[in-house]
Parts: sequence; C-alpha cells; structure tokens
Amino acid sequence: MNLSKEEKKILLQIARSSIAEELKDKKPFKFEEDYPPNLIEKYGVFVTLTIDEQLRGCIGYILGFTSLYEQVYEAAKKAAFEDPRFTPLSEEEFDQIEIEISVLSVPKKIKSIDEIKIGKHGLIIEKEHHHGLLLPQVAVKYNWNREDFLDHTCQKAGLRKHDWKSLQTKIEIFSAVIFSEKQMSKGK
Repeated sequence: MNLSKEEKKILLQIARSSIAEELKDKKPFKFEEDYPPNLIEKYGVFVTLTIDEQLRGCIGYILGFTSLYEQVYEAAKKAAFEDPRFTPLSEEEFDQIEIEISVLSVPKKIKSIDEIKIGKHGLIIEKEHHHGLLLPQVAVKYNWNREDFLDHTCQKAGLRKHDWKSLQTKIEIFSAVIFSEKQMSKGK
C-alpha cells in the first residue's frame, strides 16, 4: 500500500484533532465528505505518541474494521487517554507530543522465523490466551536481532522470553507504512 504525502498529512491532522477535541472540549471533528480512496479502505493502524522521543502512548487495531481515517481518529484518542501504561495525556503535554502512524498490512502466519525481516516486519505472537504485538520500527530503534525481537514480543504478550520456540505458539508478521509529524515537517 502506498499513501501519498497529502494522505499522510490528512491522517496526522485527524489524529491531532481527535486528541485536541478531547482535551480542549472542542466541537467534534468534522470528517470530509470526499477523502481519497486509500483513506476509505479498511487497514489495521497504530497511533504512537512520544514526548522527547519517549513513548507516551500507543494503541491501535491489527485489522481494519472501519475506514482508515476513522480508525486513526479512534486510535489517536485511545493512545492519548486509554493506554493503561500511562496516565491520560494532559493539556500541558499536548503541544509536546509527536504523532506517528503505522498503517498495517494484513498479518501472515509464518512457517519459519527466517521469514522475519528486521526493519520490514512487525510481529504478532499468540499462545493460549496471550498475545502481543510489536511494530517494525521497535526492533530497529533498539537494534534487536531476530531472536531479541521474538523474545521481546513474547514478553509483551505476557509469555516467557523463549516461548516463541514452542510448537503451540503462533507467529505472524506484517509490514507497515510508517510516518510521523516530524518526517512530514522535513518534507519526507
């Protein structure tokens, strides 16, 4: 999937407006009548918020259930106010947040960990009633190799580090189109 620069800007503006609406008691965001076709398609999406490059919230949807623009709107609000790892975003923090959006491909079950490409793939690990997801950029940020990435995804799922080796563990990969306000301000 390819998103144009304009489509990325629209999604980032929707994400920021969603958060502002909640913080500042603004009128509900008014969606356009005629978004480009890519923004109407159903894709999984995650919205990540950082302050000074430190995680401040990240929530999303693995699969697309509504249009991409609607899912960005919902995920941004949840990342700001419902990520259980953080207190809700304050009005004072609003101008400090950096918004990053990851639009996901449909996850694909793998037969071998050799299929995992660091920097290209994100991971979803499931075993019994546990599941965890890490986005592709996480492994790059921490300079993890494939096994580190698998270990950390297991831990995110509430599993033991090496549970990815179990035959009962399901491993899926996905790719993502990743863009942020910082990238867009630099013209990328």
